Amino acid sequence: MTISELKTARLILRRWRDEDVLPWAAMNADPAVREYFPAALTYEQSAGSIEAFRADLDRRGWGWWALELAATGELIGMAGLDPVEDALPFRGVEVGWRLARQAWGNGYATEAGHACLDFGFDVLGLGEILAICAAGNQRSQAVMHRLGMTRDPADDFDDPTVPPGPLRRSVVYRIKRH
Repeated sequence: MTISELKTARLILRRWRDEDVLPWAAMNADPAVREYFPAALTYEQSAGSIEAFRADLDRRGWGWWALELAATGELIGMAGLDPVEDALPFRGVEVGWRLARQAWGNGYATEAGHACLDFGFDVLGLGEILAICAAGNQRSQAVMHRLGMTRDPADDFDDPTVPPGPLRRSVVYRIKRH
């Protein structure tokens, strides 16, 4: 399967480019963007994540896409779908997003999330898609609600990939194919 990009009214979800490294690294160094992650990422870690994203997109045709404003070409973050990490206590495909702080509050995460859900259900034929975040991340949970996803507190878990502390408790939202 070769999928180059997804488009919405305002966004393009596309392959990563070399010129994305600097804005992606700056975004991942922002403490506000990384508030619900264990640490900020170094430039090298951000560059490495782009290489991993590219490899997944090449191999599967889907994954974590670069998120660009269609009107300006500005990279504002990432969004996509990815199989749940093996270390987690459940399986499935998750939808996710991460936006630069200046892009917050414009509905971009919800718009990109809808495009990813449509792709997951209509193209990949998934029966269910998950979303996972730190329990305290109310902004992401609000996006999950706007996407029509629901949470069962019985699915909440301590993420073994996160060091012990306040970020370890995670919530799971789900949406089934309609």
